[in-house]
Amino acid sequence: MDQATRFFVLFGPLLLMALFAVLLRWTFGTGRDQPGPRIVDPDDPTGDGLLTEVSRVPTDSAAQVLRARLREAGIRATVARDGAAFRLLVFPADEKDARVVLSRGALE
Repeated sequence: MDQATRFFVLFGPLLLMALFAVLLRWTFGTGRDQPGPRIVDPDDPTGDGLLTEVSRVPTDSAAQVLRARLREAGIRATVARDGAAFRLLVFPADEKDARVVLSRGALE
């Protein structure tokens, strides 16, 4: 076996894997000039995404009561903590209905 054949038998698979790695990186890799995915800051009170605040209460139990009232009315809601307060969040399409449901409970 001559030297060239021995070299390719020993290092050929490594060279082939390196070539595949470069080709895959070139094909599927992201460029450095492209921004990465937006990472949401969990401590940012304005970073609610699609949700809108409809109520703010001082305790978790009060927030859960209001959330249950909205759930009975067929409105999806979630509770988020903001410092010492708890915020009740709904989708913008449900905001008016949620405010009506919550204000109806205040009058009772």
